[in-house]
Amino acid sequence: MTGAPDWDQVVEAATRAPSIHNTQPWRFTATADRLEVRFDPERFLPILDPTHRQQVISCGVAVEFAALALRAQGLDVAVDVAPEPSDADHLATVRVTGARPAGEDEQALADAIPQRHTTRAPFLPQEVPVELIDRLQADAGDYGVWVENVSRDDAELITVFLIDRAEQAEESDPAYRAELEVWLRTDPDAVDGVPVDAVPGDDPAARPSNWSIRDFLVGQRTARPAVPVADDAPPPVVERPAVLLLGTMGDDRTAWVQAGRALGRVLLRLTAAGLAASPMTQALDWPATRTRLTVELSLVGHPQMLVRLGWPSAPATATGRRPVAEVLTTSD
Repeated sequence: MTGAPDWDQVVEAATRAPSIHNTQPWRFTATADRLEVRFDPERFLPILDPTHRQQVISCGVAVEFAALALRAQGLDVAVDVAPEPSDADHLATVRVTGARPAGEDEQALADAIPQRHTTRAPFLPQEVPVELIDRLQADAGDYGVWVENVSRDDAELITVFLIDRAEQAEESDPAYRAELEVWLRTDPDAVDGVPVDAVPGDDPAARPSNWSIRDFLVGQRTARPAVPVADDAPPPVVERPAVLLLGTMGDDRTAWVQAGRALGRVLLRLTAAGLAASPMTQALDWPATRTRLTVELSLVGHPQMLVRLGWPSAPATATGRRPVAEVLTTSD
């Protein structure tokens, strides 16, 4: 397909981007040949994300999904990040620069957009191919984003410890728990927030895994008696996901948007390969643990996103999305 962009289709793809607590903190303005992406300050998370860093990263994923959707329409694009320093909410502009058939790889990634879902359930014990991780590192490098595999050796011990520490700190903070509950949804038709059905019902603390996922039901669980285990029972299958840390040299909005664009490419590459992912950002939520992670892992730059990835054990639950008409404005 060539010609004028189908902006409704492009923005529908862009809004399939994951976002922290599924806040969907974006607004789009389309003209004849460009799409401006802005941060929506009304969807702010003052406790979890006071600097907007994680929400801007979410918007960066939406930028990448929009660019891929345009290329799938047979259009070539250029992306200008933070084009107006005086307008902090204007994060990027995706410009149509001509017609060009999508390459096979671009088409495969664009086709993966509606199939991508965050998976919080345990992964299968099957290893993530090393060559796929190498490809993800190369993909992220195209955006100036580095990727470290922290699911091995001492890096795993350090990262697991800091995630656990941050999760405990968050769970003990009444303001954090209150903000979390605001974005938890019991209505299956909700257009934003995290649906209860997408949250594993078991206590994450009892999960046979080194890696702690965010407990969206903290404060709502009741203590249950321990289930006796027979002496001859086989040990539980221990989840061994790959965990990647994405980072940037800078730590401003430009760097955050680029981190989001790289994350978007990584998530679609995984989806196209049949894998799934979920964020584990607790250690990056708190300045103290984020700084300590940088020091303990001897990182050169700033950690922006921790992603757990592996082979899904069950279909993921899709989360709602705001209607395109609610987030898209068109102008001449």
